[in-house]
Amino acid sequence: MKQVVTGPIAEAENALMWQAFSLMLVVVVPVILLTLFVAWRYRAAGGQGAYKPDWDRSRIIEITVWGIPIVMIGILATWVWDRTHALDPYKQLPGAEPLRIEAIALDWKWLFIYPDLNIATVNQVAFPVEQPLSFRITSEVAMNSFMIPALGGQIYAMAGMETQLNLQANEIGAMQGRNMQFSGDGFSDQTFEALSMSQIDFEAWVNKVRSGDSALDQASFAELSKPSIDAPIAYFSTVPQDFFSRRVAHFMGMEHEHAGHSDGGDK
Repeated sequence: MKQVVTGPIAEAENALMWQAFSLMLVVVVPVILLTLFVAWRYRAAGGQGAYKPDWDRSRIIEITVWGIPIVMIGILATWVWDRTHALDPYKQLPGAEPLRIEAIALDWKWLFIYPDLNIATVNQVAFPVEQPLSFRITSEVAMNSFMIPALGGQIYAMAGMETQLNLQANEIGAMQGRNMQFSGDGFSDQTFEALSMSQIDFEAWVNKVRSGDSALDQASFAELSKPSIDAPIAYFSTVPQDFFSRRVAHFMGMEHEHAGHSDGGDK
């Protein structure tokens, strides 16, 4: 599967890493060269360095060894501060209306719900190329960490809590996403397929999911929640309203209260 960076988040993160790496080379390379130079110049046999047993300080050296790191830290801090705010995972990306996707971590698989399309999938998430994506993420089990490396970003999924992540793919292709947080026996196989498609292909994919006869309900979810390793891709043609929010509320003892609000809130 394709794992090269694609999309504004991945590209910005990749650029920041290379900037930081290049800046650190400003210190690392001279230090390595100077170490070799000093070892050669002041070697015991044949060295040319002056012997100064009473030497104890140099203002130039002090300014250099303290000044350069201070300047570097200032530059790095400025870059990181700026990019941290610019790449806030909760910040919606500019452009078209985002495609909303809700992700639930299970043992050891991922359930994806498309609330606006009323469909759900297991271990496969698809989306149109160049359309912003807005993920809502939670977990039904131990803490997980959601990531699609080719798109950038990583955020934790915890039971009874909701986190968010905004991404976008700028190229068509198949990518791998996975849980980055150790969560038990099936952790190493807890991966999913991420498909970036043209709008026409995405609509055809949605119709394929809708054509199935499996519905996501309490019974099918209970079966899906049972621990399994290397679970196959599965499709659900219908999803109950506010299913994701109900699962989050379930761990907070608010499931029945949330159901009342969903039904009108006047019961």
